[in-house]
Amino acid sequence: MRSRKIALCAASVALLIALQYTLGFVPGVELVTVFLLCFCYAFGAFAGVLTATCFSLLRCLLFSFYPNVLVLYLVYYNAFALLFGVLGKKFSASGKKEAVELITVTALAVVCTACFTFLDDIISPLFYGYTAEAAYGYFIASLYVMLPQCICTLVSVGLLFIPLSRVFKSAA
Repeated sequence: MRSRKIALCAASVALLIALQYTLGFVPGVELVTVFLLCFCYAFGAFAGVLTATCFSLLRCLLFSFYPNVLVLYLVYYNAFALLFGVLGKKFSASGKKEAVELITVTALAVVCTACFTFLDDIISPLFYGYTAEAAYGYFIASLYVMLPQCICTLVSVGLLFIPLSRVFKSAA
């Protein structure tokens, strides 16, 4: 049973990397969030953290290595995996209606997307030793990037969460 779960984690990592490669050139389109969310939701926190860690390390090796990005990805995606892994177990145990589940998960995914940018606004200036003024400028500039990412998360999770989570739950 463990080997099956590890194989599913590896397949999920490959899918996440493929999504980044194929859609990386399209501005504002990001589907890693919804796919990782659904995987963690279906398979739980342990499988989610394993997948998030492997994805973060492999992504940084393939796309270019920046230590601040590695730290950002390892912190963010592991916290993300824990959140949605635990949430998936809570919702499956509670038997809530699908609409309540969709609204809750979508809202949390949008908040997490904003938190990714805010976490970068902390990690990168600290890592590079920005002055207070430069850190503030970095923060302001990041707000223009965060808005399209949040909109993409809202749309992608809102449209894909139910069908993807059914696919992942059937594989679980």
